[in-house]
Amino acid sequence: MPGLGKKGFLYSNDEVGKYPDSYYHASANTIPEFPRQFGEETADVCIVGAGYTGLSAALHLAQAGYKVILLDAHRVGWGASGRNGGQLASDQRSDQDTLESRYGKDHARALWDIGLEANQLCKDLIHEHAIDCDLTPGIIHADHRKRYLKHSRDYVEKLQTEYGYEDIRYLEQDEIRQLVGSESYFGGMLDTRAAHIHPLNFALGLADAAHEAGAVIYQESPVLSYSDGSGAGGSTVTVKLENGTITTKQLLLACNGYLDTLDKKVEARVMPINNYIVATEPLSESLASELLSENHAVADSRFVVNYFRLSADRRMLFGGGENYSFKFPKDIPGFVRKHMLQVYPQLEEARIDYGWGGTLAITVSRMPYFAKSSEGVVSASGYSGHGVAMATLAGKIMADMVDGKLARFDTMAGLKTYPFPGGAGLRWPLLALAMTYYGMRDRL
Repeated sequence: MPGLGKKGFLYSNDEVGKYPDSYYHASANTIPEFPRQFGEETADVCIVGAGYTGLSAALHLAQAGYKVILLDAHRVGWGASGRNGGQLASDQRSDQDTLESRYGKDHARALWDIGLEANQLCKDLIHEHAIDCDLTPGIIHADHRKRYLKHSRDYVEKLQTEYGYEDIRYLEQDEIRQLVGSESYFGGMLDTRAAHIHPLNFALGLADAAHEAGAVIYQESPVLSYSDGSGAGGSTVTVKLENGTITTKQLLLACNGYLDTLDKKVEARVMPINNYIVATEPLSESLASELLSENHAVADSRFVVNYFRLSADRRMLFGGGENYSFKFPKDIPGFVRKHMLQVYPQLEEARIDYGWGGTLAITVSRMPYFAKSSEGVVSASGYSGHGVAMATLAGKIMADMVDGKLARFDTMAGLKTYPFPGGAGLRWPLLALAMTYYGMRDRL
């Protein structure tokens, strides 16, 4: 199995073991300290990646009585789980029309139910473990083109009548402009079961809960490689680290955009891309109310999505823009600010206090990729910007699979997920070309 090495997205923009200089880090709850891994150890389950997926898997497995070791090359919640837009969705990344056409109505309905379960699981974990992460209801999907309005109106009716989902409603132009405070949008949908949170504090709360349940957590402990004996008559997987080795019955890969070459099959289907967020200075009550009058989060209809919300101290947290190289832009605030001002010219004079980047992972289908490489190795990743809820449930789904409950894992693993075209050499330029095209289409 190829090694990870100190390259790729894990190390190209960040110092080892150091959280980015983000608003989330500046406003984080107490950050737990966990040691580095040393020596020879054994475990029932070893998990690589201490983001939402890995933390949730560790928590649920430890609660079920398994001996669990959770590893991260940096810190808990260091990656996308501690840097994202904080939007807690109630659905899948692809809409139900798309899922029905791809997989049929029964499979699509099962995926819808999984999306709702993911949302509820996060809320249950927040309440059960008293995680202070600013849970706030409501996400608006905002249409930036009039031609999208009919689809939104029809889709709301479909969810209400065919799926019995009463927590969503259509927004006419007058109402969305009152709720969002921008002339950029012509209509949309409001989902009141969806919510938004402080994402790093949610991850830190999951880490505390997993540790209290008995999971062993190691930080600054990158995995170099693994050897899988489970497919050759053996029953164990050997995980090699810089200063030690872990022998485990089951290995769960929960690395998402930071997997690099650790698993070639997953790497071919799950591609990392970078995304960026800024946080303004705290806004006045009147300006904050003008921009987001009922404190909902927003994601718009652009292919390269703008997503934004207010923090608990009334900062505008605005995400926009992607790039397709290892390196972040030198001026992240300047990179994102132009997107923000297109939506909110009212923020022309607002100071930007923080700007940071992070790495998410996408798939060709924009649906998560669940895979069982062998009897001993399982992965879940590729949340395509929809990971707060889904990644958290993915950890529980993998934990349930280890415990012999296979139904939901099989539902997710049954999704068609193809390799990105072009192979290792050409998939990056092909992706950049495609995203440039869609970015131009957004502007037309």
